[in-house]
Amino acid sequence: MTASRGVLRIGDQVLADGVLHQVVAIEGTAVSLIAGGGRPWVTAAAHLMAFPDFKVVGAAEPAGLPPLALLDTVPAAAASRARMLESHILEVLTGLPANAVAGQQPRPEYDPDLRMLTEREAAKAAELTAAGEPVSLRTLARFRQQYQAQGLWGLVDHRLTRPSQLFGRVDPRVIAALRVAVSEQTGTSTGTRERVWKRAAEVLAEQHPGEQVLLPSRATFYRVMQAMDRGEHTFGSAPRRRSNASRPAAPFTMTLAQRPGEIVQIDSTPLDVMLVLDDGVLGRPELTVILDVATRTIAAAVLRPEGTKAVDAAVLLARMLVPEQMRPGWDEALAMARSALPFHRLTGIDQRLAGAAARPVIVPETIVVDHGKVFVSDTFVSACRMLGVSVQPARAYTPTDKAICERTFASVNTLFCQHVAGYTGSDVSRRGSDVADAACWTLPQLQEMLDEWVIAGWQTRPHEGLRHPLLPGRELSPNQAYAVQVARAGYLPVPLSGTDYIELLPSTWRAVNAYGILINHRTYDCAELGPLRRQKSASSAMQGRWEVHYDPYDLSRIWVRGTDGWITAPWTQAPVVNVPFADFTWRYARKLVAEAHDDDTDQAAVARMLAELLHRAGRAPGGRDGAQDRKRDRIIARTAAAVRDLPLPAGDDGQDTSDDGAGNGDDPAEAAVVEAFGVFDPLAEDTTPW
Repeated sequence: MTASRGVLRIGDQVLADGVLHQVVAIEGTAVSLIAGGGRPWVTAAAHLMAFPDFKVVGAAEPAGLPPLALLDTVPAAAASRARMLESHILEVLTGLPANAVAGQQPRPEYDPDLRMLTEREAAKAAELTAAGEPVSLRTLARFRQQYQAQGLWGLVDHRLTRPSQLFGRVDPRVIAALRVAVSEQTGTSTGTRERVWKRAAEVLAEQHPGEQVLLPSRATFYRVMQAMDRGEHTFGSAPRRRSNASRPAAPFTMTLAQRPGEIVQIDSTPLDVMLVLDDGVLGRPELTVILDVATRTIAAAVLRPEGTKAVDAAVLLARMLVPEQMRPGWDEALAMARSALPFHRLTGIDQRLAGAAARPVIVPETIVVDHGKVFVSDTFVSACRMLGVSVQPARAYTPTDKAICERTFASVNTLFCQHVAGYTGSDVSRRGSDVADAACWTLPQLQEMLDEWVIAGWQTRPHEGLRHPLLPGRELSPNQAYAVQVARAGYLPVPLSGTDYIELLPSTWRAVNAYGILINHRTYDCAELGPLRRQKSASSAMQGRWEVHYDPYDLSRIWVRGTDGWITAPWTQAPVVNVPFADFTWRYARKLVAEAHDDDTDQAAVARMLAELLHRAGRAPGGRDGAQDRKRDRIIARTAAAVRDLPLPAGDDGQDTSDDGAGNGDDPAEAAVVEAFGVFDPLAEDTTPW
């Protein structure tokens, strides 16, 4: 029987809200009080007792409930002994044990009406001692007091409930030095425990000079390090160690979004696929995605071979905000992309059209970016500011701020990349022995397959992180989650138009000449440019040049802002290529033309080289010819790189340094004709007789 919780009577003085009151009346649940200044007021009893500082003046502090659940944490023998003592203490206090039946009368030596408390305690101490449980009168009185204050928990042997020491009896100064040594391992390469042990000794000598600090044994040191390193990866993965060190301080909550576009994350990562690049050398592409947190929709995804640029992020935003079928020239681009892939496609053209139409269009409100130059550039930030999109930078070295995007990258690698020829695995320890030989896809081919997988695979695949409150056992796909959240929000976002898509593309300023518009040695022309030829625009700041927008991933056409709207001007050499091509492909084609000692400003020659490159990229992978072509391309690239590194004699720059034939007095017959050694040509036909 514990202490009473107390009562409130008329005439009591109570403290509430820092003011002393006197209770003058109690009627039902209403209490009438008079404050110290004589002001009467009436309040509900529950409201009065809800004040944090409420108490009845002069009454004993009410005892709190004992920690009932903690009894499950002690050994069974200790809990059984506590219950046995409880039964005896109850008999001392009330005259009846804990298991008394109805109508049972107290024994004479424990009857409260016949014996005083001290007499009952003395009788109980003698009884327990005779039963083999020696207890003194003083100990029994202490048990009774603990039971009245804490209940059953007060009778537990608390030597068994003391918290265990994590590091035993090791000197706290040694523990502090070890923590300093461990914290210094965050940014360094992974080492051994021996290095930490030596560094801790140095820290002790620096912090406690002249003091004799007792060091633990080596076995104790290893036990301490095992406890200290739990979950820190001090002697494991360096990236994981740095990631753990950059975690935000607890408590922190996960990113929550209730409607499409509320929070969008954008990030880049190398893809775990080896590609055959345009120069024949193998390499891994870089994937940049925009991901909607609420629906897990991949709103846009772009692959690049040489690292993402600032302009790419703005183009990615345009692709996110404008559906494919609303983009200018999308139907022609789709047909051209199909002609570039003569092998069997993942989906048919009709399925691709249907999937593109069903793909959700996400209008972002907030975009979470990292501190990469791509996403904090003026190009990207200006585009977001123009659209009213808030850009929220993540904390430096804190991938948990974009955890959903990082997890999506892992899903792309496991659900898509591992089924693609040339899959490299997540690291070198997971890489196969024939990755280079298996690599056969080019960048346009992989981009096409990735786009189709996003539409037909990712958007229709159930996601364990997407569930409906009324159907918690059912996993939703991103498309289904989009439909549910649109119904919850009550509105459907209207995407940007095709004209807006052009506005988001990169821009340049060019003059409209008689032959058309020249951009990077490419000529664009059409009949609609007639009124603009050799005319100046109204922009005096640009010396009368005209505003031109272009898609860096499809340079087959440009858009010129005319006096009555946008004019689409195709590339004059587009029929030669007839395949979409990007800016980096055009630059490489010009490089090949220059290496062939041709004029790289001749767009007809560059167009033929570009057509050859893209034709080679469109060949069906596999087979003897495909393997031979890839091997040939790699040999050409490596041979060219080796020749560039060869040291040349002084003055030998590959040009003819002889005079004009006038001579300098030497006999022409004495000038022997010297033939230089040629560079090995792997494409030349072998005529060596065998």
